[in-house]
Amino acid sequence: MELLSLLLVLSSGLTHALWNLFTKRSIHKSVFLWCIHSVTLIFLMPYFLIEMSKLQLSPHIYGLMLLSMTIQGCYITLLSKAYTHGDMSQVYPFMRGLGAMLTSLCSLVLFHEQLKPLGYMGLGIITFSLFALSGLRFRGPSGVNPKALIYACLVGLCISGYTLTDKAILDAGVSPVTLIQLSNISYFIALIIPVMLAGQLKQEWSVNWRTILLGSVLAPGSYLLFLFAMRLTPLAHIAPVREISTVFGTILGILVLREQQGWRRILTSMLITFGIIAIALWG
Repeated sequence: MELLSLLLVLSSGLTHALWNLFTKRSIHKSVFLWCIHSVTLIFLMPYFLIEMSKLQLSPHIYGLMLLSMTIQGCYITLLSKAYTHGDMSQVYPFMRGLGAMLTSLCSLVLFHEQLKPLGYMGLGIITFSLFALSGLRFRGPSGVNPKALIYACLVGLCISGYTLTDKAILDAGVSPVTLIQLSNISYFIALIIPVMLAGQLKQEWSVNWRTILLGSVLAPGSYLLFLFAMRLTPLAHIAPVREISTVFGTILGILVLREQQGWRRILTSMLITFGIIAIALWG
C-alpha cells in the first residue's frame, strides 16, 4: 500500500473515532449530528454549486448519487439510535467491522480488485476481532442491548452500501468534496424532522457548541480523507485499514466514557492492528 494512502486512511480512522465520541457524549444524538453537518453544508455549498454546474454526467451516475444520498440518510438516522441504546466501545466496532467486511468482499467482485493471501488473512483477523470486540452477549452487565445490535447491523449495511456506491461515483469523475456535500444534504434532510420533534436545538448549541464546531470539521473531514485515499488505492485494501478507528474508539470509550471490559477490548484492538499491518505491508 502506498505510504500516502496509508497515512490518509489512518488519519481518517482517528478523526472518525473522535467525532463519534463527541456524538456519544452529546445531549441528543440526532440534534448533534444534524448540527455538525449543517455547518459543513453551508460552508461547502458555493463549491458544490459551481462543480455541479460544470459536471456532465450520465443519468446512471446521477442515479448513483441519489442512491448514495438515500443510503447515507438512513445511515445517519440509524447511527444516532445505535448510540442511544448501546455503549460506544460495543456498537462502534461491530458496525464498523460488518461494514469493512462487506465492503472489501463486494469490492473484489464489483471492481475486480485483488488481495494477496496475507491480505485475506489480515481481513479475517480484523473482522473476527471487531466482532469479538463488541462482546456479543445479551445477558449480564456487559451484554449488548438487542436494540443496539440491530441498529449496529443496519448501520454496517449502510456503510458498505454508500462506500461502494461512492467508489463508482468517484470513478466517474465527481470530486470527493462534492460527495461530502451530497452526504451533508442527505443528513440535513434525514434528521430535520427528529430535530424539530426533539426541541433541543438551542440546548445542544448552548452546551456543546465547541464540539459541534469541531465535529463539523472532523466528521466530513474523516470521510474526505478516505475518499482521497480511495482514488489512490483499491477499496478492498483500504476499507479494512480504516478500521483502526475502532482501536481509537475503544480506547476513547474506556478512558473518556469509562466503559467496561477494558483489557479484553484492548487485546482485541491489538489483533485489529496486526490485521491492518498485514494488509498494509503484505496484502
